[in-house]
Amino acid sequence: MGLLLKEGIDIDLIKTALIAFFSIGFLIVLVNYLSFFKTRLPNYSLQLAGLIGNTSFLGIPIAIALLPTNTINLTIGFDLGTTLFAWIFGPFFLQKKQNLNTKLNFKELLNAILNSPASRGIIGVLIVYFFGLENVLGEYLWIPARIVIFLAIIVVGTRLGIITSDKDRVFNINSGIKYSIILKLFILPLIIYFVSKIFNFNLNETSAVVLQAGTPSAVSTILMAEAYKNNQKVAATILFTTTLISIITIPSLAFLLNIAN
Repeated sequence: MGLLLKEGIDIDLIKTALIAFFSIGFLIVLVNYLSFFKTRLPNYSLQLAGLIGNTSFLGIPIAIALLPTNTINLTIGFDLGTTLFAWIFGPFFLQKKQNLNTKLNFKELLNAILNSPASRGIIGVLIVYFFGLENVLGEYLWIPARIVIFLAIIVVGTRLGIITSDKDRVFNINSGIKYSIILKLFILPLIIYFVSKIFNFNLNETSAVVLQAGTPSAVSTILMAEAYKNNQKVAATILFTTTLISIITIPSLAFLLNIAN
């Protein structure tokens, strides 16, 4: 609620939020219903780490540095769509038993959506806008939102410290982690590029969403893994590795986008 009320809502934000939300959702369904992908990404920890990007702490600052200011709501929208998907569906997925035959149960999924704090936050925002209180409550809710961000960074730093203290573990990358890295840094940006072409985005609009899609794995993947005691080391390893590799891939994406357009 704090982020939505603070930034405001316009058509660009809604458009890219929906693109991010439904693109990630489509890929989650695709991975779980096609055995070719499911055997390579067998659990939701790998899937979420390969689809949920660090759009808040890295993607938005990169967009601000590289793109015109009139694209900021596109990048924020993509961030919101990604964040909402992560916190609506992530807790539901990570509480499920992980195995190769896991199928999505849509009744359970609907219950999870209705009970999600993210869903309640959206409903809260709509109520606030209905009563015209968005400016006042936006300022007040932004204070606890920033506190949560700082606490999240502490949790992530602690987990990464544990991982990097064992040098052999840092690059202990099994096949599932490799496919998750490929999905995050290469496949997802390519898919979002084609989606942007379907919507006839210009160069700056395309760059805004593709660079967001190409960010490394998100802080939230570790936070959820810690909360549900589900593959914490895997989530931390993917975050650490994708962050290192993105030093090369993000500038490369920006260069290729300029050539392609």
